[in-house]
Amino acid sequence: MENPEIIIRLSPDEALVLSDWLEQVQMTDLSRLVDDAAVWAPLHRIAGTLDKSLLGIFAADYAERLEAARSRLRPVPDDSASDEEGADA
Repeated sequence: MENPEIIIRLSPDEALVLSDWLEQVQMTDLSRLVDDAAVWAPLHRIAGTLDKSLLGIFAADYAERLEAARSRLRPVPDDSASDEEGADA
């Protein structure tokens, strides 16, 4: 028997960054990004769930929290590429 729902787990940083991105997407012309109107329902549901779960989106320091979360989620630059370039010189 199939599970009737799909559960996605996100870290607080992932949820905050995704919530902000979804808000930006919803404020644009979605038809340019989403070519099937059926996709809008789950996008709005995810965004609404995140908004209800993330109390920090209404905090005065939201921008700082968001940038800190983005920084923690960005990949660390790979130093091995610069090490290899130095070895070739």
